[in-house]
Amino acid sequence: MDELKHECGIAALYHFDPSLPSAIWGDVRDPKSKELLGPDEIHTLMPRMLVDLQNRGQLAAGLTSWKPSRDQLLDTYKEIGLVSEAFRTNEKDKYDKIMKECAGRAVIGHVRYATSGPTTRAYAQPFERKHGCKWKWFAFGFNGNLANLEDLKADIRSLNDYHLTKDNDTEAMMHLISIALSGPDRPDLVEVFRKLAIKFDGSYNIVFLNAMGDMVVLRDPLGLRPVCWAVDGGVFGAASESVALQNLGFKNIVSLQPGEMIHVRQGAYTVHRFAESKGTSHCFFEWIYFANVASTLDNRSVYLSRTKLGRELARQELELDSIPDLHNNDVIICPVPDTAKAAADGMSYALRVPLLEGLMRNRYVGRTFIEAAKRDDKVRLKFTPLREVLEGKRVILVEDSIVRSTTLANLLVMIKEIGKAKEVHVRVACPPIVAPCFYGIDMSTVTQLFAPKHMRGDVPTREEQARMAEKLGATSLAYLPIEAIARCIEMPAEKLCRACITGEYPTEHGEKLYQLMLKKSGTEGGNARAYGRRRSLVGEPRA
Repeated sequence: MDELKHECGIAALYHFDPSLPSAIWGDVRDPKSKELLGPDEIHTLMPRMLVDLQNRGQLAAGLTSWKPSRDQLLDTYKEIGLVSEAFRTNEKDKYDKIMKECAGRAVIGHVRYATSGPTTRAYAQPFERKHGCKWKWFAFGFNGNLANLEDLKADIRSLNDYHLTKDNDTEAMMHLISIALSGPDRPDLVEVFRKLAIKFDGSYNIVFLNAMGDMVVLRDPLGLRPVCWAVDGGVFGAASESVALQNLGFKNIVSLQPGEMIHVRQGAYTVHRFAESKGTSHCFFEWIYFANVASTLDNRSVYLSRTKLGRELARQELELDSIPDLHNNDVIICPVPDTAKAAADGMSYALRVPLLEGLMRNRYVGRTFIEAAKRDDKVRLKFTPLREVLEGKRVILVEDSIVRSTTLANLLVMIKEIGKAKEVHVRVACPPIVAPCFYGIDMSTVTQLFAPKHMRGDVPTREEQARMAEKLGATSLAYLPIEAIARCIEMPAEKLCRACITGEYPTEHGEKLYQLMLKKSGTEGGNARAYGRRRSLVGEPRA
């Protein structure tokens, strides 16, 4: 995998009713005094939640807490780095100081990876907008990407004396929320987000907290990105993925339905529909790659979905019969760690071919150290081929997907030159990625994609896959077909967003951006013919 990055992860906790006993917070004690911690210390669980969401963003982490007895009703802390780096979890005195300053009975949290904007602290979330009026003073965190950002920015700039300082959708969203909250009367938050939903096109999951102690957790009407929630006694929790709640001890974790929001305040929580959902469009890549393998999203286990992809690869392998003497002792299955491991498990089990970990991932190389390295060195820093496992073997290398192909091509060189593998047959637990994503995944440039440069139709032929294998330096290459995705996730195809493998977008502005990108690639040369096969240019009838 080419180290694709997700936009963000969000989390929320609220000790909304201390009179109700909770297993999550019933016996949490101060490590020094051994005294039971009160409701204003619930924020200390947030870094733990964010660690479980680290897969969704590694550039920055932060939180905003609400404490009604504090002059600074909302207090935001955010910093660049992994959760452990941002919150100084390995430096006890500094960590304790951060936790003491950010105490609160309601807290929202965020981990960030940037698909837009620089990697500075100013772009870290939550974003906070201070105001003298408590219900106009708010902070929020955002997971997703607004496809109509340019239109929204133009609308904001058209207002008297409005100015944007950042090139991202989070700032635009902050201004639009503040505009919706303007006026002398305190608005109904359900109505606020109902009106905003009419303006937004794309994916947007939001955690919101104001200085009145109102918390909102919402999921966009298409459900492009996941959000889960649970209640245990008087404690409410929500997160992008179930694993963050499960590891705190929450039970009965459910997915927030598309177009729904939860409004939590002292003493109660209520669920509302803030936007009509005409149909879901869950991003299939959540199950393929992004989500923590221990998570369950929309009642579908990530791990089981990936093992089923591996079984599909096994079934296809038997049909293709492209590896002679498949069950000889010199054939092994090897996953590209970590996200392809479950698919490799499923393939190995179905084929009765041994699975060996011939590639080891170095999990202890610092982020800054890797970012400073050259492209080829980054792969060598992250992966180590085991010659003792690979030498003389015909390796079936299972990969979760191929986007740009740069990481995979370097891995193949290492497996052959250092590992001394006899053959390397790449099997991809995903169809070819043929179109960009405009909903929060870092693959928005058409010309960076690998597969379309080698495909002339909607489905790659065996000859085209052979040419791709040669380009990568593999002995052979085979992708899964598009229809396998819905089967393995066990969800109807029409309920999934598959834009990156079909070129069919679920929103108006996603489609417009794709058409504009096709037109640009057509006028500037490059790979216009390959991309143009799936969609006509703007204004032309489809073939």
